[in-house]
Amino acid sequence: MSHFVIAVDGPAAAGKGTLSRRLAAALDLAYLDTGCLYRAVAARLLEAGGDPADAEQAAAIAAQLDPADLDRDDLRSEAAGAAASRVSAHPAVRTALLDFQHRFADNPPGGRAGAVLDGRDIGTVVCPDASVKLFVTASAEARARRRYEELLARGDKVIYAEVQAEMKARDARDRDRDVAPLRAADDAVTLDSTDLSAEAVFQAALEIIAEKTGRSLAAIGKPVPGEPN
Repeated sequence: MSHFVIAVDGPAAAGKGTLSRRLAAALDLAYLDTGCLYRAVAARLLEAGGDPADAEQAAAIAAQLDPADLDRDDLRSEAAGAAASRVSAHPAVRTALLDFQHRFADNPPGGRAGAVLDGRDIGTVVCPDASVKLFVTASAEARARRRYEELLARGDKVIYAEVQAEMKARDARDRDRDVAPLRAADDAVTLDSTDLSAEAVFQAALEIIAEKTGRSLAAIGKPVPGEPN
C-alpha cells in the first residue's frame, strides 16, 4: 500500500465498526465500512425484488454501485444484513467491489495520509500489505446480545432467539464460504471484546498501532517525509 492503512476484520457485532470509526477520527484517517458496500448491493437487490442467491443479478448491481448508495437509510436493517452475507459469497460480487476498496485505500479521500477499512477480509484479501491488522471478535452470545439491544434501541420488534439464530447462521456463511472466508490474517493482532468496554478496546488498539508502527499516534495521520501523500 502507498498509504498508511489499518485493516480491521471480525464477525458481526464484535465492535469493529465502532473501533474503526474511533480510530479514523482520532488519527485523522479516512474510514470505509466495507460491509456497507455489500449491504448496499443487498438493499438494491431486495428493492428490485431480486434473490440474494442470484449471483448474476447481484454482480450486475455491484458493478453499478454508486457512492450515494452507501447513504441509504435501510443499510442497517436485519434484512439487508442477512442478504449482504449471502451476496458477499458470490465471487463476481466480490470482484466488482474489490476495485472500489483498493481505490479508497490507495487514494484516501480528503487528502488524508491513510485509511481505516473494516470488514471480513481486509487483512487477508483487500489490503494484505496493510500497515496494521486487527481482528476484533467476541463470543457469539455477547454479539447476539449486542445486536439484540441495538435493534431494540432502534425501535425494531425482535425476538432474542431469532437474532441469535441469524447471528450463528451468518457466522457459518462468512466462515465457510469458498471465497475470502472470514478469518484472522496470520499477522493480525486479535482483540477479544467480550468483556471489554468500547473504550478499553479503543485504548488497546491504540497501543497495538503504536507498537506495530514505532510511530507516535500524533504522527500517524500525517505523511512521513519521503512517503507519497
